[in-house]
Amino acid sequence: MLILLPPSETKRSGGEAVPLNWSLLAHPGLNVKRRVLARALVALARHPEAARAALKLGRTQLFEIDRNRELLSSPTLAVIDRYTGVLFDGLDAGTLSVAQRDFAHAHLVVHSALLGPLAALDPIPAYRLSHDSRVPNVTVANHTLKQHWSADIQKLLGQTGGLLLDLRSEAYVALGARPVRPESFYLRVVADGGDGQKRALNHFNKKSKGEFTRALLEHEHDFASAAELIDWAGSVGIRLEHGAPGELELVVEQHLASAGRAASSTIYNGVKLGA
Repeated sequence: MLILLPPSETKRSGGEAVPLNWSLLAHPGLNVKRRVLARALVALARHPEAARAALKLGRTQLFEIDRNRELLSSPTLAVIDRYTGVLFDGLDAGTLSVAQRDFAHAHLVVHSALLGPLAALDPIPAYRLSHDSRVPNVTVANHTLKQHWSADIQKLLGQTGGLLLDLRSEAYVALGARPVRPESFYLRVVADGGDGQKRALNHFNKKSKGEFTRALLEHEHDFASAAELIDWAGSVGIRLEHGAPGELELVVEQHLASAGRAASSTIYNGVKLGA
């Protein structure tokens, strides 16, 4: 089983006083493309106004330029500890056991715009680069990050076997599509409106993906098929169903805001059962 996650724009600072080591990253066949993009991003950071425009930064985000300038020498953290934000809050990697983190390293990939697909415990620095950023000397003219990455990442993912769960946003899917084959699925998060109609979940979409990934890592089982995964999900109170061809739907409970209570959602339908 392979779980694909998108990255987050926000990242935790600090880490081990060990700089980026290309040989420690998963999928070393991508290292040439990684180095080209990293060097270009460092060079861009030497020109703050150009960097601000290229990265679409507001005035309160200018510290991100310093991060990029230092990314080849700054401290590193494991991928699942580096990223923050709603999805990674739901994942809550800091409270996983050692065994669960090892399982994550074997079965979880986070798709970075800068470094491509990364294993969960790969050590990386803090940086700023979005899927739609344009970096001089890499994304000149009409050459985008999609063109920089898509062929290599599509080839890499095409070599995978077994169950593949793609939880990436569509923007990151465009940087390298999953293979179209049996047991390769895009996971869509939806809410049951109570009228029999399922609706796309926007506000709690990332939170639900993080919670679902957390549940998979806690269970520590290498599911071989969607059928096996769906059976397990039902046993722990998670509603997971087949959707459109090549898609699975994670159906969440959504509670609208009311007097004295904020809106909320949960991937568990009813009481959470033991895994």
